[in-house]
Amino acid sequence: MEFISQTTAAGATRITVEGDLGIYHADEIKQRLIEGVRAHPVLELDLSHVGEMDTAGFQLLAMAKRESERLGSVLRIVGHSAAVREVIEFFNMVAFFGDPLVIPAGEQG
Repeated sequence: MEFISQTTAAGATRITVEGDLGIYHADEIKQRLIEGVRAHPVLELDLSHVGEMDTAGFQLLAMAKRESERLGSVLRIVGHSAAVREVIEFFNMVAFFGDPLVIPAGEQG
């Protein structure tokens, strides 16, 4: 599990998550997401490199989204791996997150 942080041209902080969003890394993921949301008024999560996501990972994303709304900050998901899209769509939570789900050309059927 790796978190890579950078500043975008628009001034937002982007964190790229590489690895799995799941129960085995839940404590680390929760800590990093909460720290990110609290420290940055605009936080972008690039989840395009997430290999697997389980319900624990989904719950942590939902928790971070609620925390950002509570603080009046912005949390955007700017990249969705196939695993992330699958879980978000399974729970019918696309509207909750409010981010466009972009399907890369190579994955379109």
